[in-house]
Amino acid sequence: MKYIFLLIVSVVTVFSGLAQDDENPVIWKQEIKKINDTDYELVLIGAIAKDWHIYSQHTPDGGPLKTEVTFANLGKDYELIGETVENKTYTEFSDVFEVDETFFKNKAVFTQKIKVLNPSLSQINVELFFQICKEVCMNREENFAFSLSGETIVKTEETLDSRSLAMTSALKLDLKNKEILEGAIISVDTSSLWMIFGLGFIGGLIALLTPCVFPMIPLTVSFFTKHAQNKSKGIIGALLYGFFIIVIYFLLSLPFHLFDSVDSQILNTIATNVWLNLVFFIVFVFFAFSFFGYYELTLPSSWANKMDSASTKTGGFLGIFFMAVTLAIVSFSCTGPILGGLLGSTALADGDVATNLTAGMTGFGVALALPFMLFAMFPAWLNSLPKSGGWMTTVKVVLGFLELGLALKFLSNADLVGNWGFLKREIFLGIWIVLSLFLTLYLFGVFKFPHDGPKQKLSTGRKVAGIASAVFLGYLVLGTAKIVNLKLLSGFPPPEFYSVFEQESDCPLGLDCFKDFEAGLLHAKKVNKPVLLDFTGWACVNCRKMEENVWSEPGVFKLLKEDYVLISLYVDDRKELPKESQFKFKYDSGRVKTIETIGEKWGTFQDVNFNVASQPYYVLLSPDLEVINRAIQTSDSATYEVWLKEGLQNIKYKTQ
Repeated sequence: MKYIFLLIVSVVTVFSGLAQDDENPVIWKQEIKKINDTDYELVLIGAIAKDWHIYSQHTPDGGPLKTEVTFANLGKDYELIGETVENKTYTEFSDVFEVDETFFKNKAVFTQKIKVLNPSLSQINVELFFQICKEVCMNREENFAFSLSGETIVKTEETLDSRSLAMTSALKLDLKNKEILEGAIISVDTSSLWMIFGLGFIGGLIALLTPCVFPMIPLTVSFFTKHAQNKSKGIIGALLYGFFIIVIYFLLSLPFHLFDSVDSQILNTIATNVWLNLVFFIVFVFFAFSFFGYYELTLPSSWANKMDSASTKTGGFLGIFFMAVTLAIVSFSCTGPILGGLLGSTALADGDVATNLTAGMTGFGVALALPFMLFAMFPAWLNSLPKSGGWMTTVKVVLGFLELGLALKFLSNADLVGNWGFLKREIFLGIWIVLSLFLTLYLFGVFKFPHDGPKQKLSTGRKVAGIASAVFLGYLVLGTAKIVNLKLLSGFPPPEFYSVFEQESDCPLGLDCFKDFEAGLLHAKKVNKPVLLDFTGWACVNCRKMEENVWSEPGVFKLLKEDYVLISLYVDDRKELPKESQFKFKYDSGRVKTIETIGEKWGTFQDVNFNVASQPYYVLLSPDLEVINRAIQTSDSATYEVWLKEGLQNIKYKTQ
């Protein structure tokens, strides 16, 4: 299980490494050698920058991506003679992938002999796909054109056929009053950042109650108070120890701030990627069962030994820092799954993911450090600490059930985005009901897990937790039966219209909506109503919160139902467009993007026309594409209702 952590670290390293200056770590050149009238030798030579490496075509399966050399029109005009030959490669075992990686250093050479079958053939096109790595791995594609006559081949800019040009043009709206959009209403709830900090703080407090951390408190505090030259120095040492704990968890969040410098849409891409959501689901299930006691999640013991040795040798401030690092490592089996849950929760929360994660990780570090500081200043308090015992095991099991509940959210994201249709709302809630039932039964001692001790009389705390679990169970049952509203869970279960039962509408709250812009605009012109353009996503938690908490308000709902034509465009819909609707989109910069899915179409549509990549994002348009109010991103129902009414007033004023 330690390799799960290594995999997560490698993912973080990938994104952090992209900020480096090595933008072009390999430079390619090509050579062609004529052997006889029909046979030629094609050579690709890559000069690789220091400390970088490229993987071979023959690196084993299950490891990093192999280099692929693709020859165009193979078999029609020419054929290959043998395989593509490589120069010297190196082999090392990878702890992350658990395979022997084969790669090039300094120089990569690919040589391929060919036999020409068509005498009139003048050019051979070769595509090279490879992965180049240092601390970071980047996927690259290079295209080469070999001239058999020796003439220089001039590369031409990619051109679009008439159909793609027409579709590119159609995707760019001729908006009137577009400058109004620059004054978008963005309501930032600063309390949400404190809420994330609070969640991290609670996570840290929970981590304190686990067997990996709790016994360390009296031992560490005693070390500082008894081994210092005087009491004040012992207190200073403990305070410094706590400060370094906070710094360590704060620093762990910093690589995520580099995401936006890589790609403004990368976090959305990660959050809505089907396979990454499945990976997170599996990882969280592994975390959960480690809490249930079926196995232990640990980092390599050598890491802790090295940090402990460093703290002993260096002493002073640096020694205390290494002691804090040692705590972070040895407590990972308990804190790792909690931090994983924190990562998942912040990814699903309002606002910037990286900022949320920094707030949450800092809160976690503060909670973890606080006892070491306080007990060092007031050592008599140590006598009031409860003794270690079975209650810590109970805490871990409860965390295990919470991890399973969160894991299901990632599986739901994959199901929604992939349009698989197997994890409908009722099934999702049904699984949560089963998890809540088992948690309640566990807390009341009906069954136990492998690491539980002998059956004992239930403590008051366990009874209270059991009652709370039973209340939540009842809330889920009543909510599934639609006796009560599940607003407290908004954004976590699938939307209500994603149901096992046939629905009158596949739109939020049973509203009439269009999921194609052209069709919606045509209807708006027909009924002479303004358009509410709703950029949303299947895996967008904030979109569900808006629909279930803001749109459901009577005033807002009435406006949406009676006065606007709702067009909901899902930017993460992975359903393929019909072949005749797929096309190449050309940006003003000259970059060409292939549009193959519904989500790619509407994501590009939002980016090109509104220069925004986040969801939910709302725009009010007249039927003739006039912007009638500022765009809005808010979770306040009163602000949203006023905004809708202003749009109606503006369009009424313009038509008078």
